[in-house]
Amino acid sequence: MQKPVVVLVGRPNVGKSTLFNRLIGERLAIIDDIPGTTRDRLVAEGHWAGHDFFVVDTGGIDPSKQRTQEPLSIGSKAFIRDIREQAEIAMSEADVILLLVDAQHGVTQADLELVDILRRRQKTVDGVDETPILLVANKAESKSAWLGSMDFYSLGLGEPYAISAIHGTGTGDLLDAVVAHFPHAIDDDTEDDSIKVAIVGKPNAGKSSLLNKIVGQERMIVSNIPGTTRDSIDTKFTLDEQEFTLIDTAGIRKRGSIEPGVEKYSVLRAMQSIERCDIAILVIDAVSGITAQDTHIAGFIKDAWKSVILAVNKWDLIEKDSYTAIEFENRIRTELNFLPYVPIMFISAETGQRVHQILPLVQEVQKERLYKMSTSQLNKILVEAQDKHQAPSGTGKPFHIYYGTQVRSEPPTFMLYCNDPKLGHFSYLRFLENQIRQVYPYLGTPIRLVLKARERVELADKPGKSKPKERGAYRRKKA
Repeated sequence: MQKPVVVLVGRPNVGKSTLFNRLIGERLAIIDDIPGTTRDRLVAEGHWAGHDFFVVDTGGIDPSKQRTQEPLSIGSKAFIRDIREQAEIAMSEADVILLLVDAQHGVTQADLELVDILRRRQKTVDGVDETPILLVANKAESKSAWLGSMDFYSLGLGEPYAISAIHGTGTGDLLDAVVAHFPHAIDDDTEDDSIKVAIVGKPNAGKSSLLNKIVGQERMIVSNIPGTTRDSIDTKFTLDEQEFTLIDTAGIRKRGSIEPGVEKYSVLRAMQSIERCDIAILVIDAVSGITAQDTHIAGFIKDAWKSVILAVNKWDLIEKDSYTAIEFENRIRTELNFLPYVPIMFISAETGQRVHQILPLVQEVQKERLYKMSTSQLNKILVEAQDKHQAPSGTGKPFHIYYGTQVRSEPPTFMLYCNDPKLGHFSYLRFLENQIRQVYPYLGTPIRLVLKARERVELADKPGKSKPKERGAYRRKKA
């Protein structure tokens, strides 16, 4: 089941972006030195009470920006058209809608217009609203503003949640109400053993053409107009007794070039597709070369802990010599140095060049993703790695890993028991990951290393046994 979607709507300057930051602030507060891991702030992930969800900031409708010759004033046709466009998109994508209003300014004409459109577009099932709308009265820092928020009862959306997004006041109660409206997981006894592959990339990179060539028929509309594919569409088929589910997604643009309207939410669908796939095929346009947006998408794939294959498309349009592919690959490796394990293919979806090699590579990557390393093999790697290179210590206290075990696959996750997890520097963990990959490469697949302090067990008071004994210590064999 894909993550629920919470959409923020409202007029300008009601605090949508501030609330957006509040809802997903803990995730964005993580500092990572790996380039490409910062995601577009239009859509990001939030977490509350054990629930993960997407938060979408629709952006305020600015009356100062004119799209027609008519002045964009409150109540004008152009202004109402913009409100309607935003509301319709929100209704089509959201599991929960948060309508923000300003508790300090009271009810405005823009609020009334937006509520009217939302209520008329709201779908109902058996007389029950399918998409709940929660009224959020923001900027209720003062007592007078909090009391003034009661005026919003007149909008007919029930009791407003009086909050202060900037201070966090009332946001806990709001989030409790939000997650209470999330759809419940549906039990499905039918297991889907297919390999789920999402084809992602910036617009016009050739994703739909690649899917058509892979499945051997025109399943998707192919157009040279960027952004033709709006939805993520699944195509199931079987090859050599292996089932595949190919997910073709809308192109992901950088925020500055995302057009108003439906295309904004195509980015959300693409991100959801990455979330539910096993392996992502990142399609890069060989003509334009690797761009900052390609790096951005690769960063999101890494953040989602998905395996990845990089397909350099339109290779037939490149003038080549014997060094072209090597130079292009080196350039990609430099730009995507946070994905050193990614396999790179040079293809042409138009001519079919090397396209037949993609699914065998997908199967190989999936096999690597599911591989379970034995505990003895892992601990041998850890011992040899620490003998080769001791962890640096900035505090004077040495960092030491006693033993480890693989606790899960998809992605391969290793629990490393150590003396103090806080001493584990990211550079040393990267060194350990490289040592693991030298034994088993985990092609195209990220590796997760989790540090955990080793438990200590107190022994009963006995002569000579007064010191605590550490449970499960890994004893090195004497040479």
